[in-house]
Amino acid sequence: MEIAVACYDVTKLFPNTEVFGMTAQIRRSAASIPANIAEGHGRESTGAFIQFLRVAQGSLKELETHLILAGRVGLLNDAKVSQLLGQTEEIGKMLRSLVRSLQQKT
Repeated sequence: MEIAVACYDVTKLFPNTEVFGMTAQIRRSAASIPANIAEGHGRESTGAFIQFLRVAQGSLKELETHLILAGRVGLLNDAKVSQLLGQTEEIGKMLRSLVRSLQQKT
């Protein structure tokens, strides 16, 4: 959830011309991460949970790509991109660990 909130905050500073572009893409992919984790957790099987965690990992990679692009086109400064990518890296590690742990149980 923290990465989604951080992305909403930083995209508030984007120009209005980006509301249907990078703003929407960053917000959608960021919100998708915790949403897929929550939806998977609510499923009745470990296999389904793992699948939703993998979807969350895909959304995380999508978010990383959008953040890098936002930096390259000048919507975000390098420090903010690095900070956000640091958070995504940490989330990625947690997701991979959780998937591995759940796979070992099945």
